[in-house]
Amino acid sequence: MTRLWNDPADFADEMIDGFVAANERSVRRVPGGVIRSTVVPEGQVAVVIGGGSGHYPAFGGLVGQGLAHGAAMGNLFASPSTQQVHSVAAAVDRGAGVFLSYGNYAGDVLNFDAAQARLRDEGIACETVVVTDDIFSAPPSEKHRRRGIAGDLTVFRIAAAAAEAGYDLAGVTRIASVANERTRSFGVAFTGCTLPGAPQPLFTVPAGRMAIGLGIHGEPGIEETDIPTADDLADLLVEKLLAEIPDAVDIAGARVVPILNGLGSLKYEEMFVVYRRIAERLTDAGLVLVDPHVGEYCTSFDMAGTSLTLFWLDEELETLWETPVDTPAYRRGSVATAARAEVAASSVAAAEEAIERGDEESVEVAALIRSALQVIVDVVDANVDELGRIDAIAGDGDHGIGMQRGSHAALVAGAAAADAGAGAQTVLAHAADAWADKAGGTSGLLWGVILNELATHLGDAGRPTANDVAAGVAAAAQGVHAYGKAEVGDKTLVDALVPFSTELADAIDAGGAFTDAWTRAAVAATSAAAATSDLLPRLGRARTHGEHSLGTPDPGAVSLSLIVTAVGDLLTSASTAPKASHHA
Repeated sequence: MTRLWNDPADFADEMIDGFVAANERSVRRVPGGVIRSTVVPEGQVAVVIGGGSGHYPAFGGLVGQGLAHGAAMGNLFASPSTQQVHSVAAAVDRGAGVFLSYGNYAGDVLNFDAAQARLRDEGIACETVVVTDDIFSAPPSEKHRRRGIAGDLTVFRIAAAAAEAGYDLAGVTRIASVANERTRSFGVAFTGCTLPGAPQPLFTVPAGRMAIGLGIHGEPGIEETDIPTADDLADLLVEKLLAEIPDAVDIAGARVVPILNGLGSLKYEEMFVVYRRIAERLTDAGLVLVDPHVGEYCTSFDMAGTSLTLFWLDEELETLWETPVDTPAYRRGSVATAARAEVAASSVAAAEEAIERGDEESVEVAALIRSALQVIVDVVDANVDELGRIDAIAGDGDHGIGMQRGSHAALVAGAAAADAGAGAQTVLAHAADAWADKAGGTSGLLWGVILNELATHLGDAGRPTANDVAAGVAAAAQGVHAYGKAEVGDKTLVDALVPFSTELADAIDAGGAFTDAWTRAAVAATSAAAATSDLLPRLGRARTHGEHSLGTPDPGAVSLSLIVTAVGDLLTSASTAPKASHHA
């Protein structure tokens, strides 16, 4: 269990502040994460890693000389936002392009890909290799769907070593892809992990039992068995990994880096007992063990468990692997200390954006939007624990706190824009960007898309029509599909958003009052969200543990239905709500 926190919603930010304060020789804070505090040569490819917090030393602990140039750090178990990734990448670019790498999770893919697109639009060359080392999360025929766990370290380290050696962006990308293909991992757990402030773990393992094939975000294991002896566990880990040797490897005399990773609460002494047998088994199989690692490299907060990674070397990879590294949490070899980088004052604080005033009618609508943002905060706060509980059934349990962080940030930003006299579009757009940035994860990005699409159809002049709102909701549904690729039936928020959009448009087209149409649409969304209990997830982090979610609705669909219902109650009592398909 976790014991020390202030406000759970502030935990990740306060953790990063403390981490930077303790490691100023290696890192400094920038919006979105951390970057090296030492000088990086111009013309060197910048390696940016990242993911949710709760995995220390991944990701910030791996920033420093010889390893990553920067890390985008999201909330606990939630991917960093697009803005965070972009901010870190832009801060470390030295003119040779940016290489991105992270574990293969839906939210990370969405946000890093969106940041990559922005960087390319700005003229910064950018490439990505997603880490897919977890053999238990998908079969060999679907390796592209596998999760990234402790094998992150090998890909990050090889990419950074290549950058240090002067490889260009294409070269870094090529060798990182080779490293990913030659990395395999497999893990087990004896207990789940508990997020700060949570009353119980994200999942539990019965006494005397062991979960097999766990993730690193509090996802439960895919199978379960009795706890074996240390030797039997070592045998299990080795046998699973030797059953899937990379295609290019000849096992006879192969050179391999073994990494026994602790997931947060397993004692080093226990891991050494397990590693003793691992080393015997690998040596007996004819392998040459190079630079064995036993320790914590990618944790899952306070989870008790371990994973074994095998990194199959070739000559080029082994040469790069010997590159000296000096980071807050990981050191290898001897690094000549680089000079501290000077921090330009202009990089510390950005100038506040000037806000243009809306016309009188749009400002009235903006006041209603501000009230709606408060309603959203209230309904999320009232349901945060339940949203986290249902997300923990097959996911990582962060949906409630992510929605809370996002909605609160949206209210602050939207209220500030409204106070400055902004119209409806500007108020909602500011709220959308703040939600996406502060929440991170899949839900943060998608709610940013939803609110931004709706904002575009409201405008900053005049009062929007009911048809304008319906068109904005329809565009939001299309935008969510374009980013997340989810369809109705995949067990995501799309299962509630599409029925809401369809029913709203149909009711308005039928000539009904706008508030009645919204209420009908909210009922449709609520019914559709409840019906997701009977679905198996086909996308996202819960896909790997699909059967666990049967009987439980999708948290994203539930939160959307709660929000549109609460907003509907506000609209019913508001005189500024659209009343028909024509301007009111």
